Amino acid sequence: MHESLGEPLPDETEPNPAAPPKSSTAGADKKSPPEPVPVAGVGGEGVPSASPENAGSLAPLPDPAPAVATSAATAASPGPRDTEAALKSRTESGEIETPEQNRDSSDSAKDGDAEAMEKSSGVVEEEEEGSPEKPSRKASFGHDISDNVKATIRPCPSLSANLNNYDSVVEDASQRAGGSPVMEEAWERLNKSYIFYKGKPVGTLAAMDPNADMLNYNQVFVRDFVPSGLACLMKKEMEPEIVKNFLLKTLHLQGWEKRIDNFTLGEGVMPASFKVGFDLQDKKERLVADFGGSAIGRVAPVDSGFWWIILLRSYTKCTHDYSLADLPVVQKGMKLILNLCLSDGFDTFPTLLCADGCSMIDRRMGVYGYPIEIQALFYFALRCAQQLLKPERDGKELIERIDKRIMALSFHFRKYYWMDHTQLNIIYRYKTEEYSDTAVNKFNVIPESIPDWVFDFMPLRGGYFIGNVSPARMDFRWFLVGNCIAILSSLATPAQATAIMELIEDRWEDLIGEMPLKITYPALEGHEWKIVTGCDPKNTRWSYHNGGSWPVLLWLLTAACIKTGRPQTAKRAIELVEKRLAKDGWPEYYDGRSGRYIGKQARKYQTWSISGYLIAKLMIENPANISIISFEEDKKISKPRLTRSTSF
Repeated sequence: MHESLGEPLPDETEPNPAAPPKSSTAGADKKSPPEPVPVAGVGGEGVPSASPENAGSLAPLPDPAPAVATSAATAASPGPRDTEAALKSRTESGEIETPEQNRDSSDSAKDGDAEAMEKSSGVVEEEEEGSPEKPSRKASFGHDISDNVKATIRPCPSLSANLNNYDSVVEDASQRAGGSPVMEEAWERLNKSYIFYKGKPVGTLAAMDPNADMLNYNQVFVRDFVPSGLACLMKKEMEPEIVKNFLLKTLHLQGWEKRIDNFTLGEGVMPASFKVGFDLQDKKERLVADFGGSAIGRVAPVDSGFWWIILLRSYTKCTHDYSLADLPVVQKGMKLILNLCLSDGFDTFPTLLCADGCSMIDRRMGVYGYPIEIQALFYFALRCAQQLLKPERDGKELIERIDKRIMALSFHFRKYYWMDHTQLNIIYRYKTEEYSDTAVNKFNVIPESIPDWVFDFMPLRGGYFIGNVSPARMDFRWFLVGNCIAILSSLATPAQATAIMELIEDRWEDLIGEMPLKITYPALEGHEWKIVTGCDPKNTRWSYHNGGSWPVLLWLLTAACIKTGRPQTAKRAIELVEKRLAKDGWPEYYDGRSGRYIGKQARKYQTWSISGYLIAKLMIENPANISIISFEEDKKISKPRLTRSTSF
């Protein structure tokens, strides 16, 4: 188990993302880079041949140096979780617990003071002695850009496990005394998924299936790492180092110039994923990031930035380490993310307009427009930023904009996305073509567009937030991620949160089935599937994003159950998972109306399936863990007034 690398985490982070790359000036005390791993029979001198085709491939690699004592940062971290009031009062009063030099750094490194910012924030980039000038840091994905760098990147010896010997290690773990065999195996597999950069853990691989091509599963995905990071924070012997390193490395990548073809993405866009490669020219490890240029639909990940802010707040709340969030570069990173979302435009709604495939559902599934998952994560990130941002320079103005957006977003979401038996009946009786500011059917939704399945699915008790609301369109499908995030962030009122849980319990066979949990319900079929998905062969009915069952979602359901006072519901779902998940090889998803079959293209040993199960167990064993991933209701937000339809 790689709990740490044996050395205390130094007061070192990445340089200001906005600063241009510097030439190497490191002294002789810097460590030399690791040598590439020889691969017998391939290329000259045991090194894989340099070609773009195998630049991202993974070869079996030996285990790194065995882990030793837990890092000093872990040992020194306080045991009890802090309270909600601690962060809140700290934000309101402007109290900062970092040294004075961390407060006065500038946010404008591009104007020439990057050097001063690095010193003031304790940010130092490790450079090897005598290394040649760095190649350009453009995150470009065209075949004609940065070919020199791409052709020399090789899988680096930072992977923590030899895939060929992976299963034998876990068999021994299941025989250990103490703890359930499934939990022991889960922890062992999670630790084996660690990936290292310059000797430090920076994330977890998406999957460790030794019998399948790696494709992009050899990368660290931002959204995938969140449950892994939370598991490291919640475990008895907390491992905050990997979470801190992940937050800093992804922040460093945010500062890259992001180009897709001839278009430059916004400065605040966070990567969808990154991997560690080894540059044979410079003899260095390199981070290689993807900002959507290699995605299926070439769509930037809107949710990555939100998950990053949420994880930063969880880290701060769990470890009491305010110094990380107070770093000038971290403050600037949050501002860049939020400025992308709060900038003025043509919007008449407080919700975010998004393209299809910009979140966990990263393929064409008809979630374009104002999808529930993005709106719930947006709200969650705004509330986290309220606590983390410092009211200095332009911070105070940004916090005021956040406060206003939270008010508007909560009203809009609670009023127009909510669906229960009463509201369904109101929409069923809508009048259309209402032209006035007193119109009841504000979005001109045609009642005949309500799908037939909704009338049978909707119970007399219970309700949920529908998938999308936009002009003349309501997506009535159930999306679990958005509904659970709404509960955890208190975007849902207590009454709405209770109703959502009642719906889940009432429609258990549909939404949970034999293997939790349906990512969306119901599945698209027939002609509708052809039109909405474009005949996607991976999203066939009751498979993958189209009604597939995803074990990773267990942690979201468990957290929502605990917050609403229904732990028995979570335990019931966990028992279903424990019957099969480990025996089936921890697959990514399951197929079928009830989730009976392992997904036809599901990778096994999927890391977030493992970490999702671990978080669920840790929260059931210690419900106090939920405090790092939830908010209480904001009393300043007025509850929306329900208006009676004029159709009655």
